[in-house]
Amino acid sequence: MPLQPWFRRFVSVLLLWSALLWAAPPPQLPDPKTLVLDLQRLEDLDALVERLTEKQVVFVGETHDQYAHHLNQLAIIRGLWKRGKALAIGMECFQQPFQADLDAFIRGEIDEKTLLRRTEYFDRWRYDYRLYQPILRFARDQGIPLLALNLEREITDRVKAVGIAGLTAAEQARLPQRLEREPEAYRQRIQAIFQHHPKAKELDFERFLAVQVLWDESMAERAADYLRQYPDRSLVILAGSGHLEYGQGIPDRLQRRLPVDAAIVLNGTDRTPSPNLADYLLYPQAVPLPPAGMLGVLLDLHEIKIKGFVEDSGAAAAGLKEGDRILQIDGQPIRSYADVRLALLNRQPGEKIRVQVERPRLLGEPARIRVSVVLRGDPAPALRSPERDR
Repeated sequence: MPLQPWFRRFVSVLLLWSALLWAAPPPQLPDPKTLVLDLQRLEDLDALVERLTEKQVVFVGETHDQYAHHLNQLAIIRGLWKRGKALAIGMECFQQPFQADLDAFIRGEIDEKTLLRRTEYFDRWRYDYRLYQPILRFARDQGIPLLALNLEREITDRVKAVGIAGLTAAEQARLPQRLEREPEAYRQRIQAIFQHHPKAKELDFERFLAVQVLWDESMAERAADYLRQYPDRSLVILAGSGHLEYGQGIPDRLQRRLPVDAAIVLNGTDRTPSPNLADYLLYPQAVPLPPAGMLGVLLDLHEIKIKGFVEDSGAAAAGLKEGDRILQIDGQPIRSYADVRLALLNRQPGEKIRVQVERPRLLGEPARIRVSVVLRGDPAPALRSPERDR
């Protein structure tokens, strides 16, 4: 008996649906590696400090130009000090040859401006000193030793140019005693950073990596030497987060030299939480650094000549011109870029200052001109190009 047309159509549709169901992919399962953050266990900074009192070394990371990060560093230092911890503070932003100047500052023998001049802060670090100022002032007021962690720039600049093998015997003597091959994970992380470097095509990665290793090894060795000399002290190390995350960089190199009970505290903002990233993550509210009083000029750093002006420049409004060489600010001689930064340190927008400049003339000697400049505010004061005044 022949199949009815309607029955043949029914069988065809049934077979089609069976084929589709058979070919359909299995339902997507949730990723078993999905991380879960238990919000019921979040703590405040005071509770964190209580935990940190058990540690001999506390690494507190920073993004150098973020004021909130430095305020949290200060809060941790202050909290540990209040709990009776004998502290020292290791700082990446100061280089090792200037340790005696940090010691003199803590003893009250020199003031802030002398410290900044002697340590060549504005040439070697250049971030707005006000970011670190509360920490240094607290350390001085409480007599907490400051430790210059970083290797001097002269050595790292030479390594960038000629590599470690190209250093002289005297330069080799300044290197850390132990230079160990970096773990592959560390190498990969530095390579990812290198690829985003604006001059990556002009630089040699192996030398770039060697500089990173030198920074980390030298800071770890400096910290280990200090802890051997002062075993009863706890050390709070303030450094860029890239030197600390995943325990790579300074922490693992310190542990190789001197096993210590340590904790790593990083800022979690804009980071994906990971069990191996750090021991603790902080989520601070953004805190802007108060606007600094600025001349509003672009400078030739070698001759301290005005190359140009920013928008709404107080210096331009006062009649200064491109080509003027700054000689004095409020009676202070200006011979270097650092002199400009020191003369404007802690000045506020709206303050009036006296500026003397030398202006070239087509005929005859240059003219010396004095003007009064009303300082204007900087809407983003944490870090500027070295050519821009503070």
